[in-house]
Amino acid sequence: MQGMGETGEACPFEFNFDPATFKVGDTVSYRVTGSLEGFPFVGTLVEVHEDHVLIAGDPNDPEARYRGTRESRPVVEYSQV
Repeated sequence: MQGMGETGEACPFEFNFDPATFKVGDTVSYRVTGSLEGFPFVGTLVEVHEDHVLIAGDPNDPEARYRGTRESRPVVEYSQV
């Protein structure tokens, strides 16, 4: 996430923004609709399907999975989080 840290500070994550190459284990930046719109979230892909992905996005709850769209920055519905 460029520009969010100190000047010259590099992002600690390496993201895959290419939905054509998504694979399990990739780190993605995803978005959430509703009141969380505009905030960047980080998650790991746990399943990749033709039309959607499943994201592990809550480090405090390893069982939590969010269904997202399959696009460069997946979109997750607010009702899932």
